Amino acid sequence: MHFTAEHWANKAERPDEILRDEQGITALANQAFAGDPNMVDLATYASELTNAEVTDIILSMSKPYDSELYYRDGGMVDAADYDRYKASLNLAELPDTVVMQFGIILQRADMRTWPTDDVVFKSQETFDLDRFQENALFPADVVAVLHESTDGQWCFVQSFNYAAWVRKDNIAIGRRSELLDYKNTARFLVVTGSKVTTNFNPHAPMISELQLDMGIRLPLADLDDVAHNVDGQDPGASHAVRLPVRNENGELEFRTALIARSQDVRQGYLPFTRRNIVEQAFKFLGERYGWGHSYNARDCTGLVAEVYKTFGIHLPRNSEQQGNSPIGDSVQFTAETSEEEKLSAIVSADVGDLLYSTGHVMLYLGSVDDMPYVIHDLSGFGWAGEDGEVQEAVLNGVSVTPLMRLHSSRDTTYFEEIYAIKKIR
Repeated sequence: MHFTAEHWANKAERPDEILRDEQGITALANQAFAGDPNMVDLATYASELTNAEVTDIILSMSKPYDSELYYRDGGMVDAADYDRYKASLNLAELPDTVVMQFGIILQRADMRTWPTDDVVFKSQETFDLDRFQENALFPADVVAVLHESTDGQWCFVQSFNYAAWVRKDNIAIGRRSELLDYKNTARFLVVTGSKVTTNFNPHAPMISELQLDMGIRLPLADLDDVAHNVDGQDPGASHAVRLPVRNENGELEFRTALIARSQDVRQGYLPFTRRNIVEQAFKFLGERYGWGHSYNARDCTGLVAEVYKTFGIHLPRNSEQQGNSPIGDSVQFTAETSEEEKLSAIVSADVGDLLYSTGHVMLYLGSVDDMPYVIHDLSGFGWAGEDGEVQEAVLNGVSVTPLMRLHSSRDTTYFEEIYAIKKIR
């Protein structure tokens, strides 16, 4: 029963109430980009930056880790390795004035700390959290391109909420106005499933069975423009969307692709209701945990961000950034907040509100006998049994859990570390 969205959605007082209409969501977006330093409006992003500005942006991301890291074979990342990574940044070739280019993402792409595919870990005991993995970008995401790596295979890019290294072959360069017009097309399709794919296309492999993750927004094509024939298939039983590709000359083009109507997509954003928040989150139930969107999955903030994108709401990347963002209304806890006061505030929260603890975010589902339950994406640590003893465990996925006994470490519970409840409505 606890693994069904309906069970928890029905606990909301008004599960189908519209929390914000289209105008309200637009106002929320304006608030986010105007008031949150971690959110970047690419429409107004600088056309030029100085050498020093770009250098600072890159080095704020690409810097040695603050603890020991290990490769999969057990070798430790040493000073020589970091020298090699630093050399790959190509900072000596930055001009005095960097003229900004703009690009669009062609397929799901990793964002990396350094321009490398090297995989590293904090411990030799677990190989799940690649510490050079930062985030992911998705097809049709627009980015500002600031710099290229020494080998010319990577670009340092700024998205709407993050800056890191992305493989160059995942990006097509275009004019900023063209890319933003494409993104802001009035008629659009939103991916509402955890993952969907375009139809198989034998004539255009670059858009054939292309994976599209939750929250992606794609312009709808005009069926009259495609003459009711898209690469040999009638589009009537599908949605026709426009996807970015690179042509044979390496230039940006937009090509029509089909997404079957049987796939979990819809025209326009989902109505912003508590029921829809819960139902969207449950579409990830059981997915393996993916630190920084690794493993073709996502982490705790990725889950929350993708859910909210289906309503047209964009959030910062990291949990601390989200938890302290001016977006929405927050209830903040301090060291002086008693356990009773915190628990009372949590059980009084609405279904779909967000609970932020140190380095983590959970989506509140409701309470059973005053026991709060959450759905979240976590690698875990364990929980306290009836006897109070902590049972170590690896969850490594999206799950529904009771909150109070869940431990983030042997000595600390997630409940103890909760510092904010965020209400986006």
